[in-house]
Amino acid sequence: MPRFTSQSWFLTGPTACGKSSLALELAEMLGAEIVSLDSMTLYRQLDIGTAKPTIADRSRVPHHLVDILDPWETSSLDHYLRQADHACQEILARGNRPLFVGGTPLYLKACLRGIFDGPPASPEQRDHLERWAAENGAASLHEQLQSIDPRAASRISPSDVRRIVRALEVFQSTGKPISEWQKQFDHPASPRPAVACLLPDRASRHASIDKRVLSMIDAGWIDEVKRLLLPGVPPLSKTARQAVGYQEIIDHLEGKLDLARAIELIQTRTRQFSKRQMTWFRHLEEIRWFETSATGPTPSLRDEIAGFFRHHDSIVADPAPKPTQ
Repeated sequence: MPRFTSQSWFLTGPTACGKSSLALELAEMLGAEIVSLDSMTLYRQLDIGTAKPTIADRSRVPHHLVDILDPWETSSLDHYLRQADHACQEILARGNRPLFVGGTPLYLKACLRGIFDGPPASPEQRDHLERWAAENGAASLHEQLQSIDPRAASRISPSDVRRIVRALEVFQSTGKPISEWQKQFDHPASPRPAVACLLPDRASRHASIDKRVLSMIDAGWIDEVKRLLLPGVPPLSKTARQAVGYQEIIDHLEGKLDLARAIELIQTRTRQFSKRQMTWFRHLEEIRWFETSATGPTPSLRDEIAGFFRHHDSIVADPAPKPTQ
């Protein structure tokens, strides 16, 4: 388990559920600084489409691990954890508490339980697998993973080339499925950290997502992507391209999709992403669930979560029943 976990609080939940605004209030109440738990707000210039905290938000409460990479750079889980550890030590030295806020489930699990320290990447193997995916499609690579490691395949999206490649690479290097290597991280962290997960109902999640996508378009998301495609600007890295919605807007700008269809696809794929988030969260026993109203987090919910954070060391860590939405 990373060394900062026992001294940090976590606020997570599916996309568009009101985490960011709630986190600002909690941080001000509790003397906390926010550490982003989002794999895409790491990138500069990916602002609107990642729902990045505004300059006003960051002036109100210090934020960390936001805008630390250029969009053509590649990130990694190990890099994130090292940066998070450094940020937490600085926050604690100032007498404040780190409050991790975001919805990237893999980052959350790594913060709580650590990561598998596997064999180093093989450039030759990786290049071969990535070329295979490019020529035959990511789904065909996922089928290979399914045949050797069904457990890992069930956890990895058929479109997530990077994680599929890594799983195949580990098997080819060690002869042992990555799911076997990772079993040590199947057990909840001990002692249990304070992890609050917002739980809106399914209909509210979908309505919030659809509304947010339209708001992002109105806020200038298309112009944001245009700037990323200007001549002389390096192309988006493979990891940055995974930000939901950017590829659809690129396809629109290249004439492959009309705007209405691009918006529809972004909304659909964001809802699919939300569903995957919920699947991950249900498997993390450290989580305590907090149901939200149809209009989002309320002041009473804020106070309840603040109390949970203040007294988490003395709370009996019995996880709430897993939701069925």
